[in-house]
Amino acid sequence: MSTAGPAPRRRMRADARRNYERLLTEAGAAFAERGTDASLEDVARRAGVANGTLYAHFPTRQALLEALLGDRMRALAGRAHELMDHPSPHEALLLWARAAVAHATAYRGLATSLMRAVEDETSELYAACRSVLDAGEHLLGRAQRAGVTREDATAADLYALVNSVAWAGEQTSAAQAERLLSFAMEGLRPLGTVRPARGR
Repeated sequence: MSTAGPAPRRRMRADARRNYERLLTEAGAAFAERGTDASLEDVARRAGVANGTLYAHFPTRQALLEALLGDRMRALAGRAHELMDHPSPHEALLLWARAAVAHATAYRGLATSLMRAVEDETSELYAACRSVLDAGEHLLGRAQRAGVTREDATAADLYALVNSVAWAGEQTSAAQAERLLSFAMEGLRPLGTVRPARGR
């Protein structure tokens, strides 16, 4: 996973740009090692800059996460739109949910951060989280119109489901997360739907 992040809005001097890139690289490494609660002061130390330099570029932990993951979250939203042409609405929803779980397990603790951010309009992650939620809503709506997903399910349900599976995967394993996701997605089928038994 690239840690380059999106280009800053303001043009930077060369030294400031180097600091920005080093901070992203070290933040990505620290979050991969210790999760999203890793010390930001340690990130600054590893990057060889003062704490003030870190906070000048990234005022909050959420701002740092957005810089690290913004491109991936936009790609995840884009993937939902691509899957709108998939011949199976339920399979498209499952494929996207699987990609969303993989994204939410990029760092330990990320699923919790994403769940908090989508409810907090002041978070720097809010816009990216909303774009993911809205993209999932399109796939969910298509599956509902096709009659393969229960009508009372909402995009918020899907977002919470994906992040809950990701959180459970952090505590167990990727294989267990995949099993839980499979069970959960079957649970989204319309009430009374009978699935054929294996081997028939």
